[in-house]
Amino acid sequence: MHNVKISAVGCYTPPRLLTNFDLEKMVDTSNEWILSRVGIHTRHIADPEIATSDMAIEAAKIALARRGIDATAIEAIIVATVTPDMLFPSTACIVQDKLGAKGAWGFDLIAACCSFLYALNTAANLVRAGAHKKVLVIGSDTMSRIIDYTDRATCVLFGDGAGAFVVERAEDAEPGFIDFEGEVDGSGGPYLNMPAGGSRMPPSHETVDKRLHYVKQEGQQVFKFAVRRMSEVCRVLLERNNLSVSDIALMIPHQANRRIITVTAEKLGMPCDRVMIDIEKYGNTTSATLPLATQDAMEEGRLKKGDLVLYAAVGAGYTVGASLWRWAI
Repeated sequence: MHNVKISAVGCYTPPRLLTNFDLEKMVDTSNEWILSRVGIHTRHIADPEIATSDMAIEAAKIALARRGIDATAIEAIIVATVTPDMLFPSTACIVQDKLGAKGAWGFDLIAACCSFLYALNTAANLVRAGAHKKVLVIGSDTMSRIIDYTDRATCVLFGDGAGAFVVERAEDAEPGFIDFEGEVDGSGGPYLNMPAGGSRMPPSHETVDKRLHYVKQEGQQVFKFAVRRMSEVCRVLLERNNLSVSDIALMIPHQANRRIITVTAEKLGMPCDRVMIDIEKYGNTTSATLPLATQDAMEEGRLKKGDLVLYAAVGAGYTVGASLWRWAI
């Protein structure tokens, strides 16, 4: 089994911003309410001609440039997304072609807000098993395309963006991937979903008229599950590796809601100065939140080589995951 490390990070957000004050003009809400309830101030919104693959490619190019390698060095591409360009071909195929990653194979991974974390674990195990030397993991979502901007409960939450990690084989003495813990609880499916567009409820005039191609959420149910299970899965992972909260240099949670993050940290006993929160700048970008938060943590000097970092996420499904890494950059 080989050691595995994250060797480069690249992120992209579209330039157009949607502020709370913009939303005040669209739905019955206020800047104060949004800040107090979810902690978001601005979101990046893709222009109509920009698709998920376009943002993914931009993030990937930055990560590859920072690593100093050509796309042809990549052997597999995993695109984490709930907003693919289309159902098929996969967004990974589109990214592979436009990047010029000749010889790479790949696929899309859909696990809602856990998509990037699950993709990262998949890549780590591909490299650890010796199947590949370099894997590109991309989280990219154009959430604005599936958000109902007449629904004040959901439209304030989401934004668009992309982030990419280069995951590769590490030398024996190098820091890197330690462990992962995940689970799904399918009983939570009704509380956060997009009802129409699949084989159970294909597109029709009726589904469009009923606005069923947009995200639907029961916020209180999701909140209760997220704060309970995200803290629990983190604790399981730490205990299995004989670690305590004090060993963690930085926790990087999925950025869905500031209150979910702070309550989770409180349940874990994790001081807030060791929890990365940047939701105010981006909103919930689904698959892109973890790489975006990672890049911000690096730029702020909060994540340094040798640090022990704890990733955690809860998403629709329900999906749950946590991952431990010794930072290598």
